[in-house]
Amino acid sequence: MTDIHSREIRSFNMSRVRGKNTKPEMLVRKFMFANGLRYILHDKRLPGKPDLVFPKLKTVIFVNGCFWHGHKLCKYFSIPKTRSEWWTSKIESNITRDSVNQSALEQAGWKVLTIWECQLRIQHRDIFLNNLLREMNTP
Repeated sequence: MTDIHSREIRSFNMSRVRGKNTKPEMLVRKFMFANGLRYILHDKRLPGKPDLVFPKLKTVIFVNGCFWHGHKLCKYFSIPKTRSEWWTSKIESNITRDSVNQSALEQAGWKVLTIWECQLRIQHRDIFLNNLLREMNTP
């Protein structure tokens, strides 16, 4: 199957995909700040450069996009029909890298929390974020 966009248009579209300061990440950041938690953003000293680092709680948060990180059984994740083998390889390598980074952080004594983009959908956002806050404050 061929791509419906030209190479230039596809390149432009992909250049607009963000890795930092995404809408889901900004929602989590604003919620945490409003609840008195202070954090470091994208700390390069830690494996995987977690989106939020809470040094006092020895906790890190990754805010993952369902597509890019291969959220299993999520209705927002599916392999594209164009270049399926390439996308499968790309997403599997992301999943492997995420797993390696999480293990390294846990071995270093960090509590690792992963938030999926779909968990921040409006219908259950408040409940999820409040549960996350409780989870962060428990050892």
